[in-house]
Amino acid sequence: MFYAVVDIETTGGYPSASGITEIAILIHDGVEVVDRYETLINPERSIPLSIQALTGINDAMVAEAPIFNEVAGKIYQMLSGCVFIAHNVNFDYSFIKHHLALAGHDLDAPRLCTVRMSRQIKPGLKSYSLGKLCDALGIQIENRHRAGGDAQATSILFSKLLAWDIAGHIPAMLKRSSKDQQLPPNLAKEDFLKLPSSPGVYYFKDQLGKEIYVGKAINIKKRVSSHFTGHNNGPQRQHFLREIYSIDFIPCGTELMALLLEAAEIRRLWPKYNRSMKKPEPRFALHAYEDNEGFIRLAVGKFSKIQPGIQVFDKEADGIRMLRQLVIDFKLFAPRCYYGRYPLFAPESEQINQVSSESQKLDAQEYNALVWQALDSYSTNLPSFIILDDARNFSEHSCIYVQKGRFSRMGYVDKSSDLTDWEDIVQRLPAYSSNHYMNQLLIRYAGNYPGKVRPLNNLDV
Repeated sequence: MFYAVVDIETTGGYPSASGITEIAILIHDGVEVVDRYETLINPERSIPLSIQALTGINDAMVAEAPIFNEVAGKIYQMLSGCVFIAHNVNFDYSFIKHHLALAGHDLDAPRLCTVRMSRQIKPGLKSYSLGKLCDALGIQIENRHRAGGDAQATSILFSKLLAWDIAGHIPAMLKRSSKDQQLPPNLAKEDFLKLPSSPGVYYFKDQLGKEIYVGKAINIKKRVSSHFTGHNNGPQRQHFLREIYSIDFIPCGTELMALLLEAAEIRRLWPKYNRSMKKPEPRFALHAYEDNEGFIRLAVGKFSKIQPGIQVFDKEADGIRMLRQLVIDFKLFAPRCYYGRYPLFAPESEQINQVSSESQKLDAQEYNALVWQALDSYSTNLPSFIILDDARNFSEHSCIYVQKGRFSRMGYVDKSSDLTDWEDIVQRLPAYSSNHYMNQLLIRYAGNYPGKVRPLNNLDV
């Protein structure tokens, strides 16, 4: 088996918008280096001053160097049939694969990361950056931050790791079933292997143990794995993967509980890489306005901070459903109720036609009083209920408490509990703060699964 130990210098941190300025490839036969290739490369763009200061490579040095297309064939030939090795291998591999593809070559090589190998074979070191790792292991680096010097140090490190690997970590990493090639360089494989294939919430943490991303999943292991696969080489993803040092998780009985817990945890922890649900805003709202005849009209339309509306919704269908129910329960005149630009009036709905004909006879003052009565009743008589559902095991129920239309508490109850004493059960559930997204999610779920709902209109906990 031959190994290609690779190091590159670049103009930036991600392949699609950065060029390669230098490459070194050392072919290792498992005992020693048997071939090598090293060259500066003209990236066909300016090298940022910060990178010039780090590597010592400036625009003048690469002006007469070959462009990548001119050496792509040589690079592809050397890498073909070899195991691709680098320190933080996914960075170097993503650059070379991307630029080879632009030159018409499809690189598909097994990979080994000397960061991950070192963590497995020499655990417990303070740092696994190439410089500090080599210092700790007595490896001298010449021409630091140049491709040739770093590749030479990486090849010496690899030789030592091969000799020290009495437990067989390296052959295990090369198996097709191994996840090592996909995992972030600083994440222990054990952290990934312990993840369950069940619903829940997972947490990516940085070197200090701070949560940098919170997600939910029906299958935690499968969802976490999806973060580490794919071909997105953008800067945010590259930084994100490098900052992941550990994973934690909380199993949930259902996807619904995972959704609620994810939303609550994002609000509590405010993780660096979460964008959605930090400040969720509703998309639709119920508005009331007076027409030129003095009648109050109700309309479901787009939510606006200038006109926030009477009630907010994530989905237009939820607003339409509420408005239809108000028409039926309070006998409002359907043609004065709208969604978007369309009247709620439904010719095929006998029930709506009947109540509409009754309220059509009212004058503006009488009709408007009926509208405000309907709106007041809706806001003061929102339902309280329990959603009783599957749980983490067969001995318990998941239990979600909604108090007057707002998510309030959530947890698990033993199946042997007295399910008639809801006040005592609810008091033992952990309390959560809610937002409109969580409330609408639960109202919608209760409507879709009425068999799981226990009305508790007289309970106030």
